[in-house]
Amino acid sequence: MMAGMKFEYDESGSTFFYFLTSFLGLVLLPCTFYFWPAATNEEDQEKDCCEVFQRKHSRLKKPEKWKGLRKNTQRGLILVGWAVMAILVYKLQQFDYEYANFDPYDILGVGVGSSVAEIKKAYRKQSLVYHPDKPTGDERKFMRLNKAYLALTDDDARRNYERYGHPDGPGAMHFGIALPSWIVEKENSLWVLGLYGLVFMIALPTVVAIWWYRSSKFSNDQVLLDTTQLYYYFFHKTPHMVFKRALMVLAASLEFEKGHNHEIVERPTDNVELPQLIKQLPNLGEKNKERPLCFAYSMKARSLLHAHLSRMKLPDNTLDQDRLYIVKCCPILIQEMVTCVSQLIMLAHAGRIARLPSLDTIEACMKLSSNIVQALWDSKNPLLQLPHVTEESLRHFVSKRRPVKTIEQLLSLSSTERHHVLRSLSEEEFNDVMIVCRKMPKIEMNVNYEVVDDDDSGVFTAGAIVTVTVNLRRRPMGEVYEHTLQETEQRLDGQEKDEESLALSVGKKSGWKKPQPKKGGKSKGGKSQPQKKKQHQQPTAKKEEEHQEEKKEKTAGSQQQGQRAEVIEEKADQDTDEDDSASHSDESLAEEADTESHRDDKHANTADDDAEWERFQKGLTKREKALEGKSKMSHTVHCPYFPDDKQEYWWTYVCDRKKHMLSTAPYQITNLVDHEEVQLKFTAPQKPGIYSYQVCLRSDSYLGLDQNQDIKLDVKEAREIPTEHPQWLECTSDEDDDDDNEIGKDDGEDSEYTTDEEVTDESDEE
Repeated sequence: MMAGMKFEYDESGSTFFYFLTSFLGLVLLPCTFYFWPAATNEEDQEKDCCEVFQRKHSRLKKPEKWKGLRKNTQRGLILVGWAVMAILVYKLQQFDYEYANFDPYDILGVGVGSSVAEIKKAYRKQSLVYHPDKPTGDERKFMRLNKAYLALTDDDARRNYERYGHPDGPGAMHFGIALPSWIVEKENSLWVLGLYGLVFMIALPTVVAIWWYRSSKFSNDQVLLDTTQLYYYFFHKTPHMVFKRALMVLAASLEFEKGHNHEIVERPTDNVELPQLIKQLPNLGEKNKERPLCFAYSMKARSLLHAHLSRMKLPDNTLDQDRLYIVKCCPILIQEMVTCVSQLIMLAHAGRIARLPSLDTIEACMKLSSNIVQALWDSKNPLLQLPHVTEESLRHFVSKRRPVKTIEQLLSLSSTERHHVLRSLSEEEFNDVMIVCRKMPKIEMNVNYEVVDDDDSGVFTAGAIVTVTVNLRRRPMGEVYEHTLQETEQRLDGQEKDEESLALSVGKKSGWKKPQPKKGGKSKGGKSQPQKKKQHQQPTAKKEEEHQEEKKEKTAGSQQQGQRAEVIEEKADQDTDEDDSASHSDESLAEEADTESHRDDKHANTADDDAEWERFQKGLTKREKALEGKSKMSHTVHCPYFPDDKQEYWWTYVCDRKKHMLSTAPYQITNLVDHEEVQLKFTAPQKPGIYSYQVCLRSDSYLGLDQNQDIKLDVKEAREIPTEHPQWLECTSDEDDDDDNEIGKDDGEDSEYTTDEEVTDESDEE
């Protein structure tokens, strides 16, 4: 620091208010954006009249007490912060008006053309009010009043005001600290030091320690690390896991245990209600002695999940509340299970572990998500996802004429057939079913596979990296089947009209033919005989026509043979004359073919360059999207039994069905709004041959919407590493020519510079 430098604190408080306003604005803007409670969309909630759905929405509209208190507290704090912000901005405007806008006429309250007497009169009048010795005095306003009076009466002050805008003249630039001066006063030093120590030595380290202690227990997806280790253990222990076994492992997650999660509630009523519930659930596996599958929290979670999949009615204030919390946690835990299984499969392929989990294991985990979201077992009909559809009404969906087993088949029917299938429902219930059906997703999946960054992308060599590009397009089923429904209805209407017209025409013809049999033998004897004669005469006439055509063909053939002989003789005479011209024409044709081939090569090269440029641009856009992050918003799922709003996600992966192996890690798509493109990469087999794979698309929210598409790879032998190349040969030949030229220069050509040897030779000759 330079000698004599002195810090100046803000006495008036204007700069401190600037600092406080800017700091408060930086805090309030993100807090308002992130912590302001979002309003629920009531319009979509009122469309579905399903009883279970209405109960879910009423539960979501009426949150828990502590959640409502937290939202109200957040709103109150944000509103108070913005009120303080408005007060600070108002004070800053006052400071700017008083100090930046110095107007002596406005301060004294006189006009611009006032005389000196009027200025003195106004000054005396206001000085009696704002003088510091008076009860109504104000030192700051009296100082401004005095400067305004001098600016209008004193010559030097007036000159400074006219030139610099202030009676004091040009102001010197000075630097200060935007803090009030009372912070450095001796009387307040103890309190200031205590506040600094409390904030920076106690509060801040405590907050950081608590945050680190809590975050160190969780993964990136907010799953307990102990739960992840539990999944690794069970999936490594049982590589081939069925659906019910995966459900048992899910129920053993430590998120459902009181010691690891303080939100878990243990009630005394569980000792009475849980044994009764367990008796009603078959195949629960309560006799399993594996730890922690046999623990009390695991048994409770498993029984509640079984009751949820069976859509059983539970006590509202006890077990049903626990069921809602457990089901709400399941999608994140199932995604962690899928990740663990895929990592174990990759480790097994790399030779790090001995046991390879099967494809059925990871697909069983994926089935858990859609079954729990829709509250259905994996063996149930997907039509039970629709509102008002029960097990009893399913018997109307299957018949000999039209077995309806999926939602798409239901929408493809005509309106009359749909009404007939859903005849057990009322008109309002039928409308609810059709609203949900039209909102269901219809995914169009296109698959392309190639070897990127290779000379020939269509050839798959052993050990090459195969890139599978999956293009997905999502549309609502109502939009997809809207045209088909109209076409079927129009076609049915047309068929009915045609049948009516045919019936009328047949009726008329039958009425006209009825009196014929009454005429008896006249009609049979007189009219039937000439018809038979005509029938016999027709083949004879045809035979005569055929004979005439054969004669014409023979005569025409003889004439053509004579003409051909004459033409051959003429050609024999002309061949000798045309030999020379043919050689020249062949050369010209060869030249034209060469030029056309060069043009084709140029066009092919330009097309390849354009394709490479498009790939490069697509790669850049994909990298930018990856840097931006994946969105978690797609479309809201119709799931009345799920406790919270759910967004529909999808898994896509490549597998080998014959070997029951997973080829690529499952990629979770969380932002499929209209269109999405995903790239999956795997290594081709090391041995040549034809291999079949399957690209799979699975939903984590709906049943019966999974898709599979087969691809085949004709794997060839790997290419040998090139040891020679034309460019390398050209480079070596150029180097040899340079060496020969240098040797020739040394041997045959004389240098224009003399050497020591030449000087010695000349001296010896002399």
